[in-house]
Amino acid sequence: MEKIHHNYVNVRGLKLHYAEIGAGPVVVFLHGFPEIWYSWRHQMIAVADAGFRAIAPDFRGYGLSELPKEPEKATFKDLVDDLVEMLDSLGIDKIFLVGKDFGARVVYHFALVHPDRVSAIATLGVPFLLAGPEAFPKDFLPKGFYVLRWQEPGRAEKDFGRFDIKTVVKNIYILFSGSELQVAKDDEEIMDLVDPSTPLPTWFTEEDLANYASLYENSGFQLALQVPYRAWLEDYGVEDLKIKVPCLLVMGEKDYALKFGALEQYITSGMVKEYVPDLETIFLPEGSHFVQEQFPDKVNQLIITFLNKLKMN
Repeated sequence: MEKIHHNYVNVRGLKLHYAEIGAGPVVVFLHGFPEIWYSWRHQMIAVADAGFRAIAPDFRGYGLSELPKEPEKATFKDLVDDLVEMLDSLGIDKIFLVGKDFGARVVYHFALVHPDRVSAIATLGVPFLLAGPEAFPKDFLPKGFYVLRWQEPGRAEKDFGRFDIKTVVKNIYILFSGSELQVAKDDEEIMDLVDPSTPLPTWFTEEDLANYASLYENSGFQLALQVPYRAWLEDYGVEDLKIKVPCLLVMGEKDYALKFGALEQYITSGMVKEYVPDLETIFLPEGSHFVQEQFPDKVNQLIITFLNKLKMN
């Protein structure tokens, strides 16, 4: 961890943080929620040791990156535009992109808008998904599902506000590590779904929790609730929805996201290849939504093998 360097770059009026290690072809890692640059710590060191330059930014309003003045207006397009300007500022033209959770959506959005700047894509926990109001499977989701709850302005803020930030992060990690959808009853909030005595996942240490908590204590959850949750119905803004570079998808077999709408069938039937023709999909037995932290060695090997195969072409 001490080998990882931390830097800032001024992007579109905001001071954004990124972590960096290594030299060589550039691999950019984009986090999800409740994650942050730190969630890529294992992968960054591994790809750097394999001859790549690893960069993991904190999205605007996350972790050590500056919060915009109106976080409630942030969009996925903002995150894409931030990345473009960050790369330009660092003198980087073409990249390998790796994304986890909603970071996968940013990865694909970036590749659709700037296809000439992407060599290949790997995503964890989330495949390519159609975007826009018509594509969101609201009618197929339980009424108390956490995504629907957190889309309501003020609801998650009130729910989270009953606890300190460390407890909120802990609860979300516990919930999202499970294999079932997180659904609250009418008289419950999402935080109520976690028994306070429930231990952390075995692969997630108290030190990890303290690191995440300190980063979210710095940023809060304002931007995190806007993007992804309240901005989810935004579309990609392009007509051609085909990803034209090689892609790798890694899913945990016990990832709750597979029960999101008909996601598992969408992946296993090959429907996803209508949009991502050159796609390799790997399911990790016992894998949760956090495969890169749960099984870092396995995920590192998959990513490095994928990158090396492309580097040689």
